[in-house]
Amino acid sequence: MHSSFKTGLLSLAILMTTGEVAFGQERDNVNPRTNRNAAGLPPGSRVFKDVVYEHVGDRELPLDIYLPADAEGLLPLVIWVHGGGWQGGSKNGANRFSGLLDRGYAVASVQYRLSGEAIFPAAVEDCKAAVSFLRLNAEKYGLDPDRFGAWGSSAGGHLVAMLGVTGDSDIFDTHPVTKLAPSTVQAVCNWFGPSDLLRMNDFPGRMDHDAADSPESRFIGAPIQEHPELTQRANPIAYVTAADAPFLHMHGDKDGLVPYNQSELLHAALQQAKISTELYQVKNGDHGFRGADESAEVLFERVVQFFDRELK
Repeated sequence: MHSSFKTGLLSLAILMTTGEVAFGQERDNVNPRTNRNAAGLPPGSRVFKDVVYEHVGDRELPLDIYLPADAEGLLPLVIWVHGGGWQGGSKNGANRFSGLLDRGYAVASVQYRLSGEAIFPAAVEDCKAAVSFLRLNAEKYGLDPDRFGAWGSSAGGHLVAMLGVTGDSDIFDTHPVTKLAPSTVQAVCNWFGPSDLLRMNDFPGRMDHDAADSPESRFIGAPIQEHPELTQRANPIAYVTAADAPFLHMHGDKDGLVPYNQSELLHAALQQAKISTELYQVKNGDHGFRGADESAEVLFERVVQFFDRELK
């Protein structure tokens, strides 16, 4: 088996075995493989922890930057945005994406304000600020500012989709750092992210997305069906234009938390705008690809091939 299959696949293995149940807290307590260092990273990796990319009053917004060993030249960057229903999860847990380091990518993992601290559009604005900060400091960390990708799962899939469709708009560029460098990305991998929140209940599932205390309503700050215009501001489909980044969507056809149709809707809108977009149906995959017919190795390789095509 290719060595890159064996390393850094803990991210997908965790999602396939535990998922992000009910948009819950992500689990990061995974033992690294024997050929990883104590942090679960390839030997020789360099890590810059808790780099502050912006302030909101006295609140520091941090991210972590991971660089592969023996990197030469400016590196393509993949920005990882965690899931957790916009209400949980964290930037920690490098085993989710460390396989990218083996394949010559730098990775930045972003912490954004959760819905219990700040409602929409705070999380989107924070992610945009993180992109601008990384581009502003690209030379310092050996990054290629013209080769930024974004990858996120579940709620993180929604947030990276928002990054991908708002590169030609400054509507969410509210943080000061976004005035100093562009907040655009050149490729987006959306893992089973929501898009049209008002249609999450179109298919039977394991939760009532329209409830006043649902993750979606908490994210928006109000019951979503009672505030459709506000809710639609969080719909990436509303911002699709011909200038958007290429997309890869990967979604389980048995997802009981975020219906597969959510990726179909966004994919169709991108197709209509003639954006390069691929929708990959993960057969028998529930949320987090649990129960999927394909292995973690195969699904991870599809992600890498997409970023190789778009960023290398």
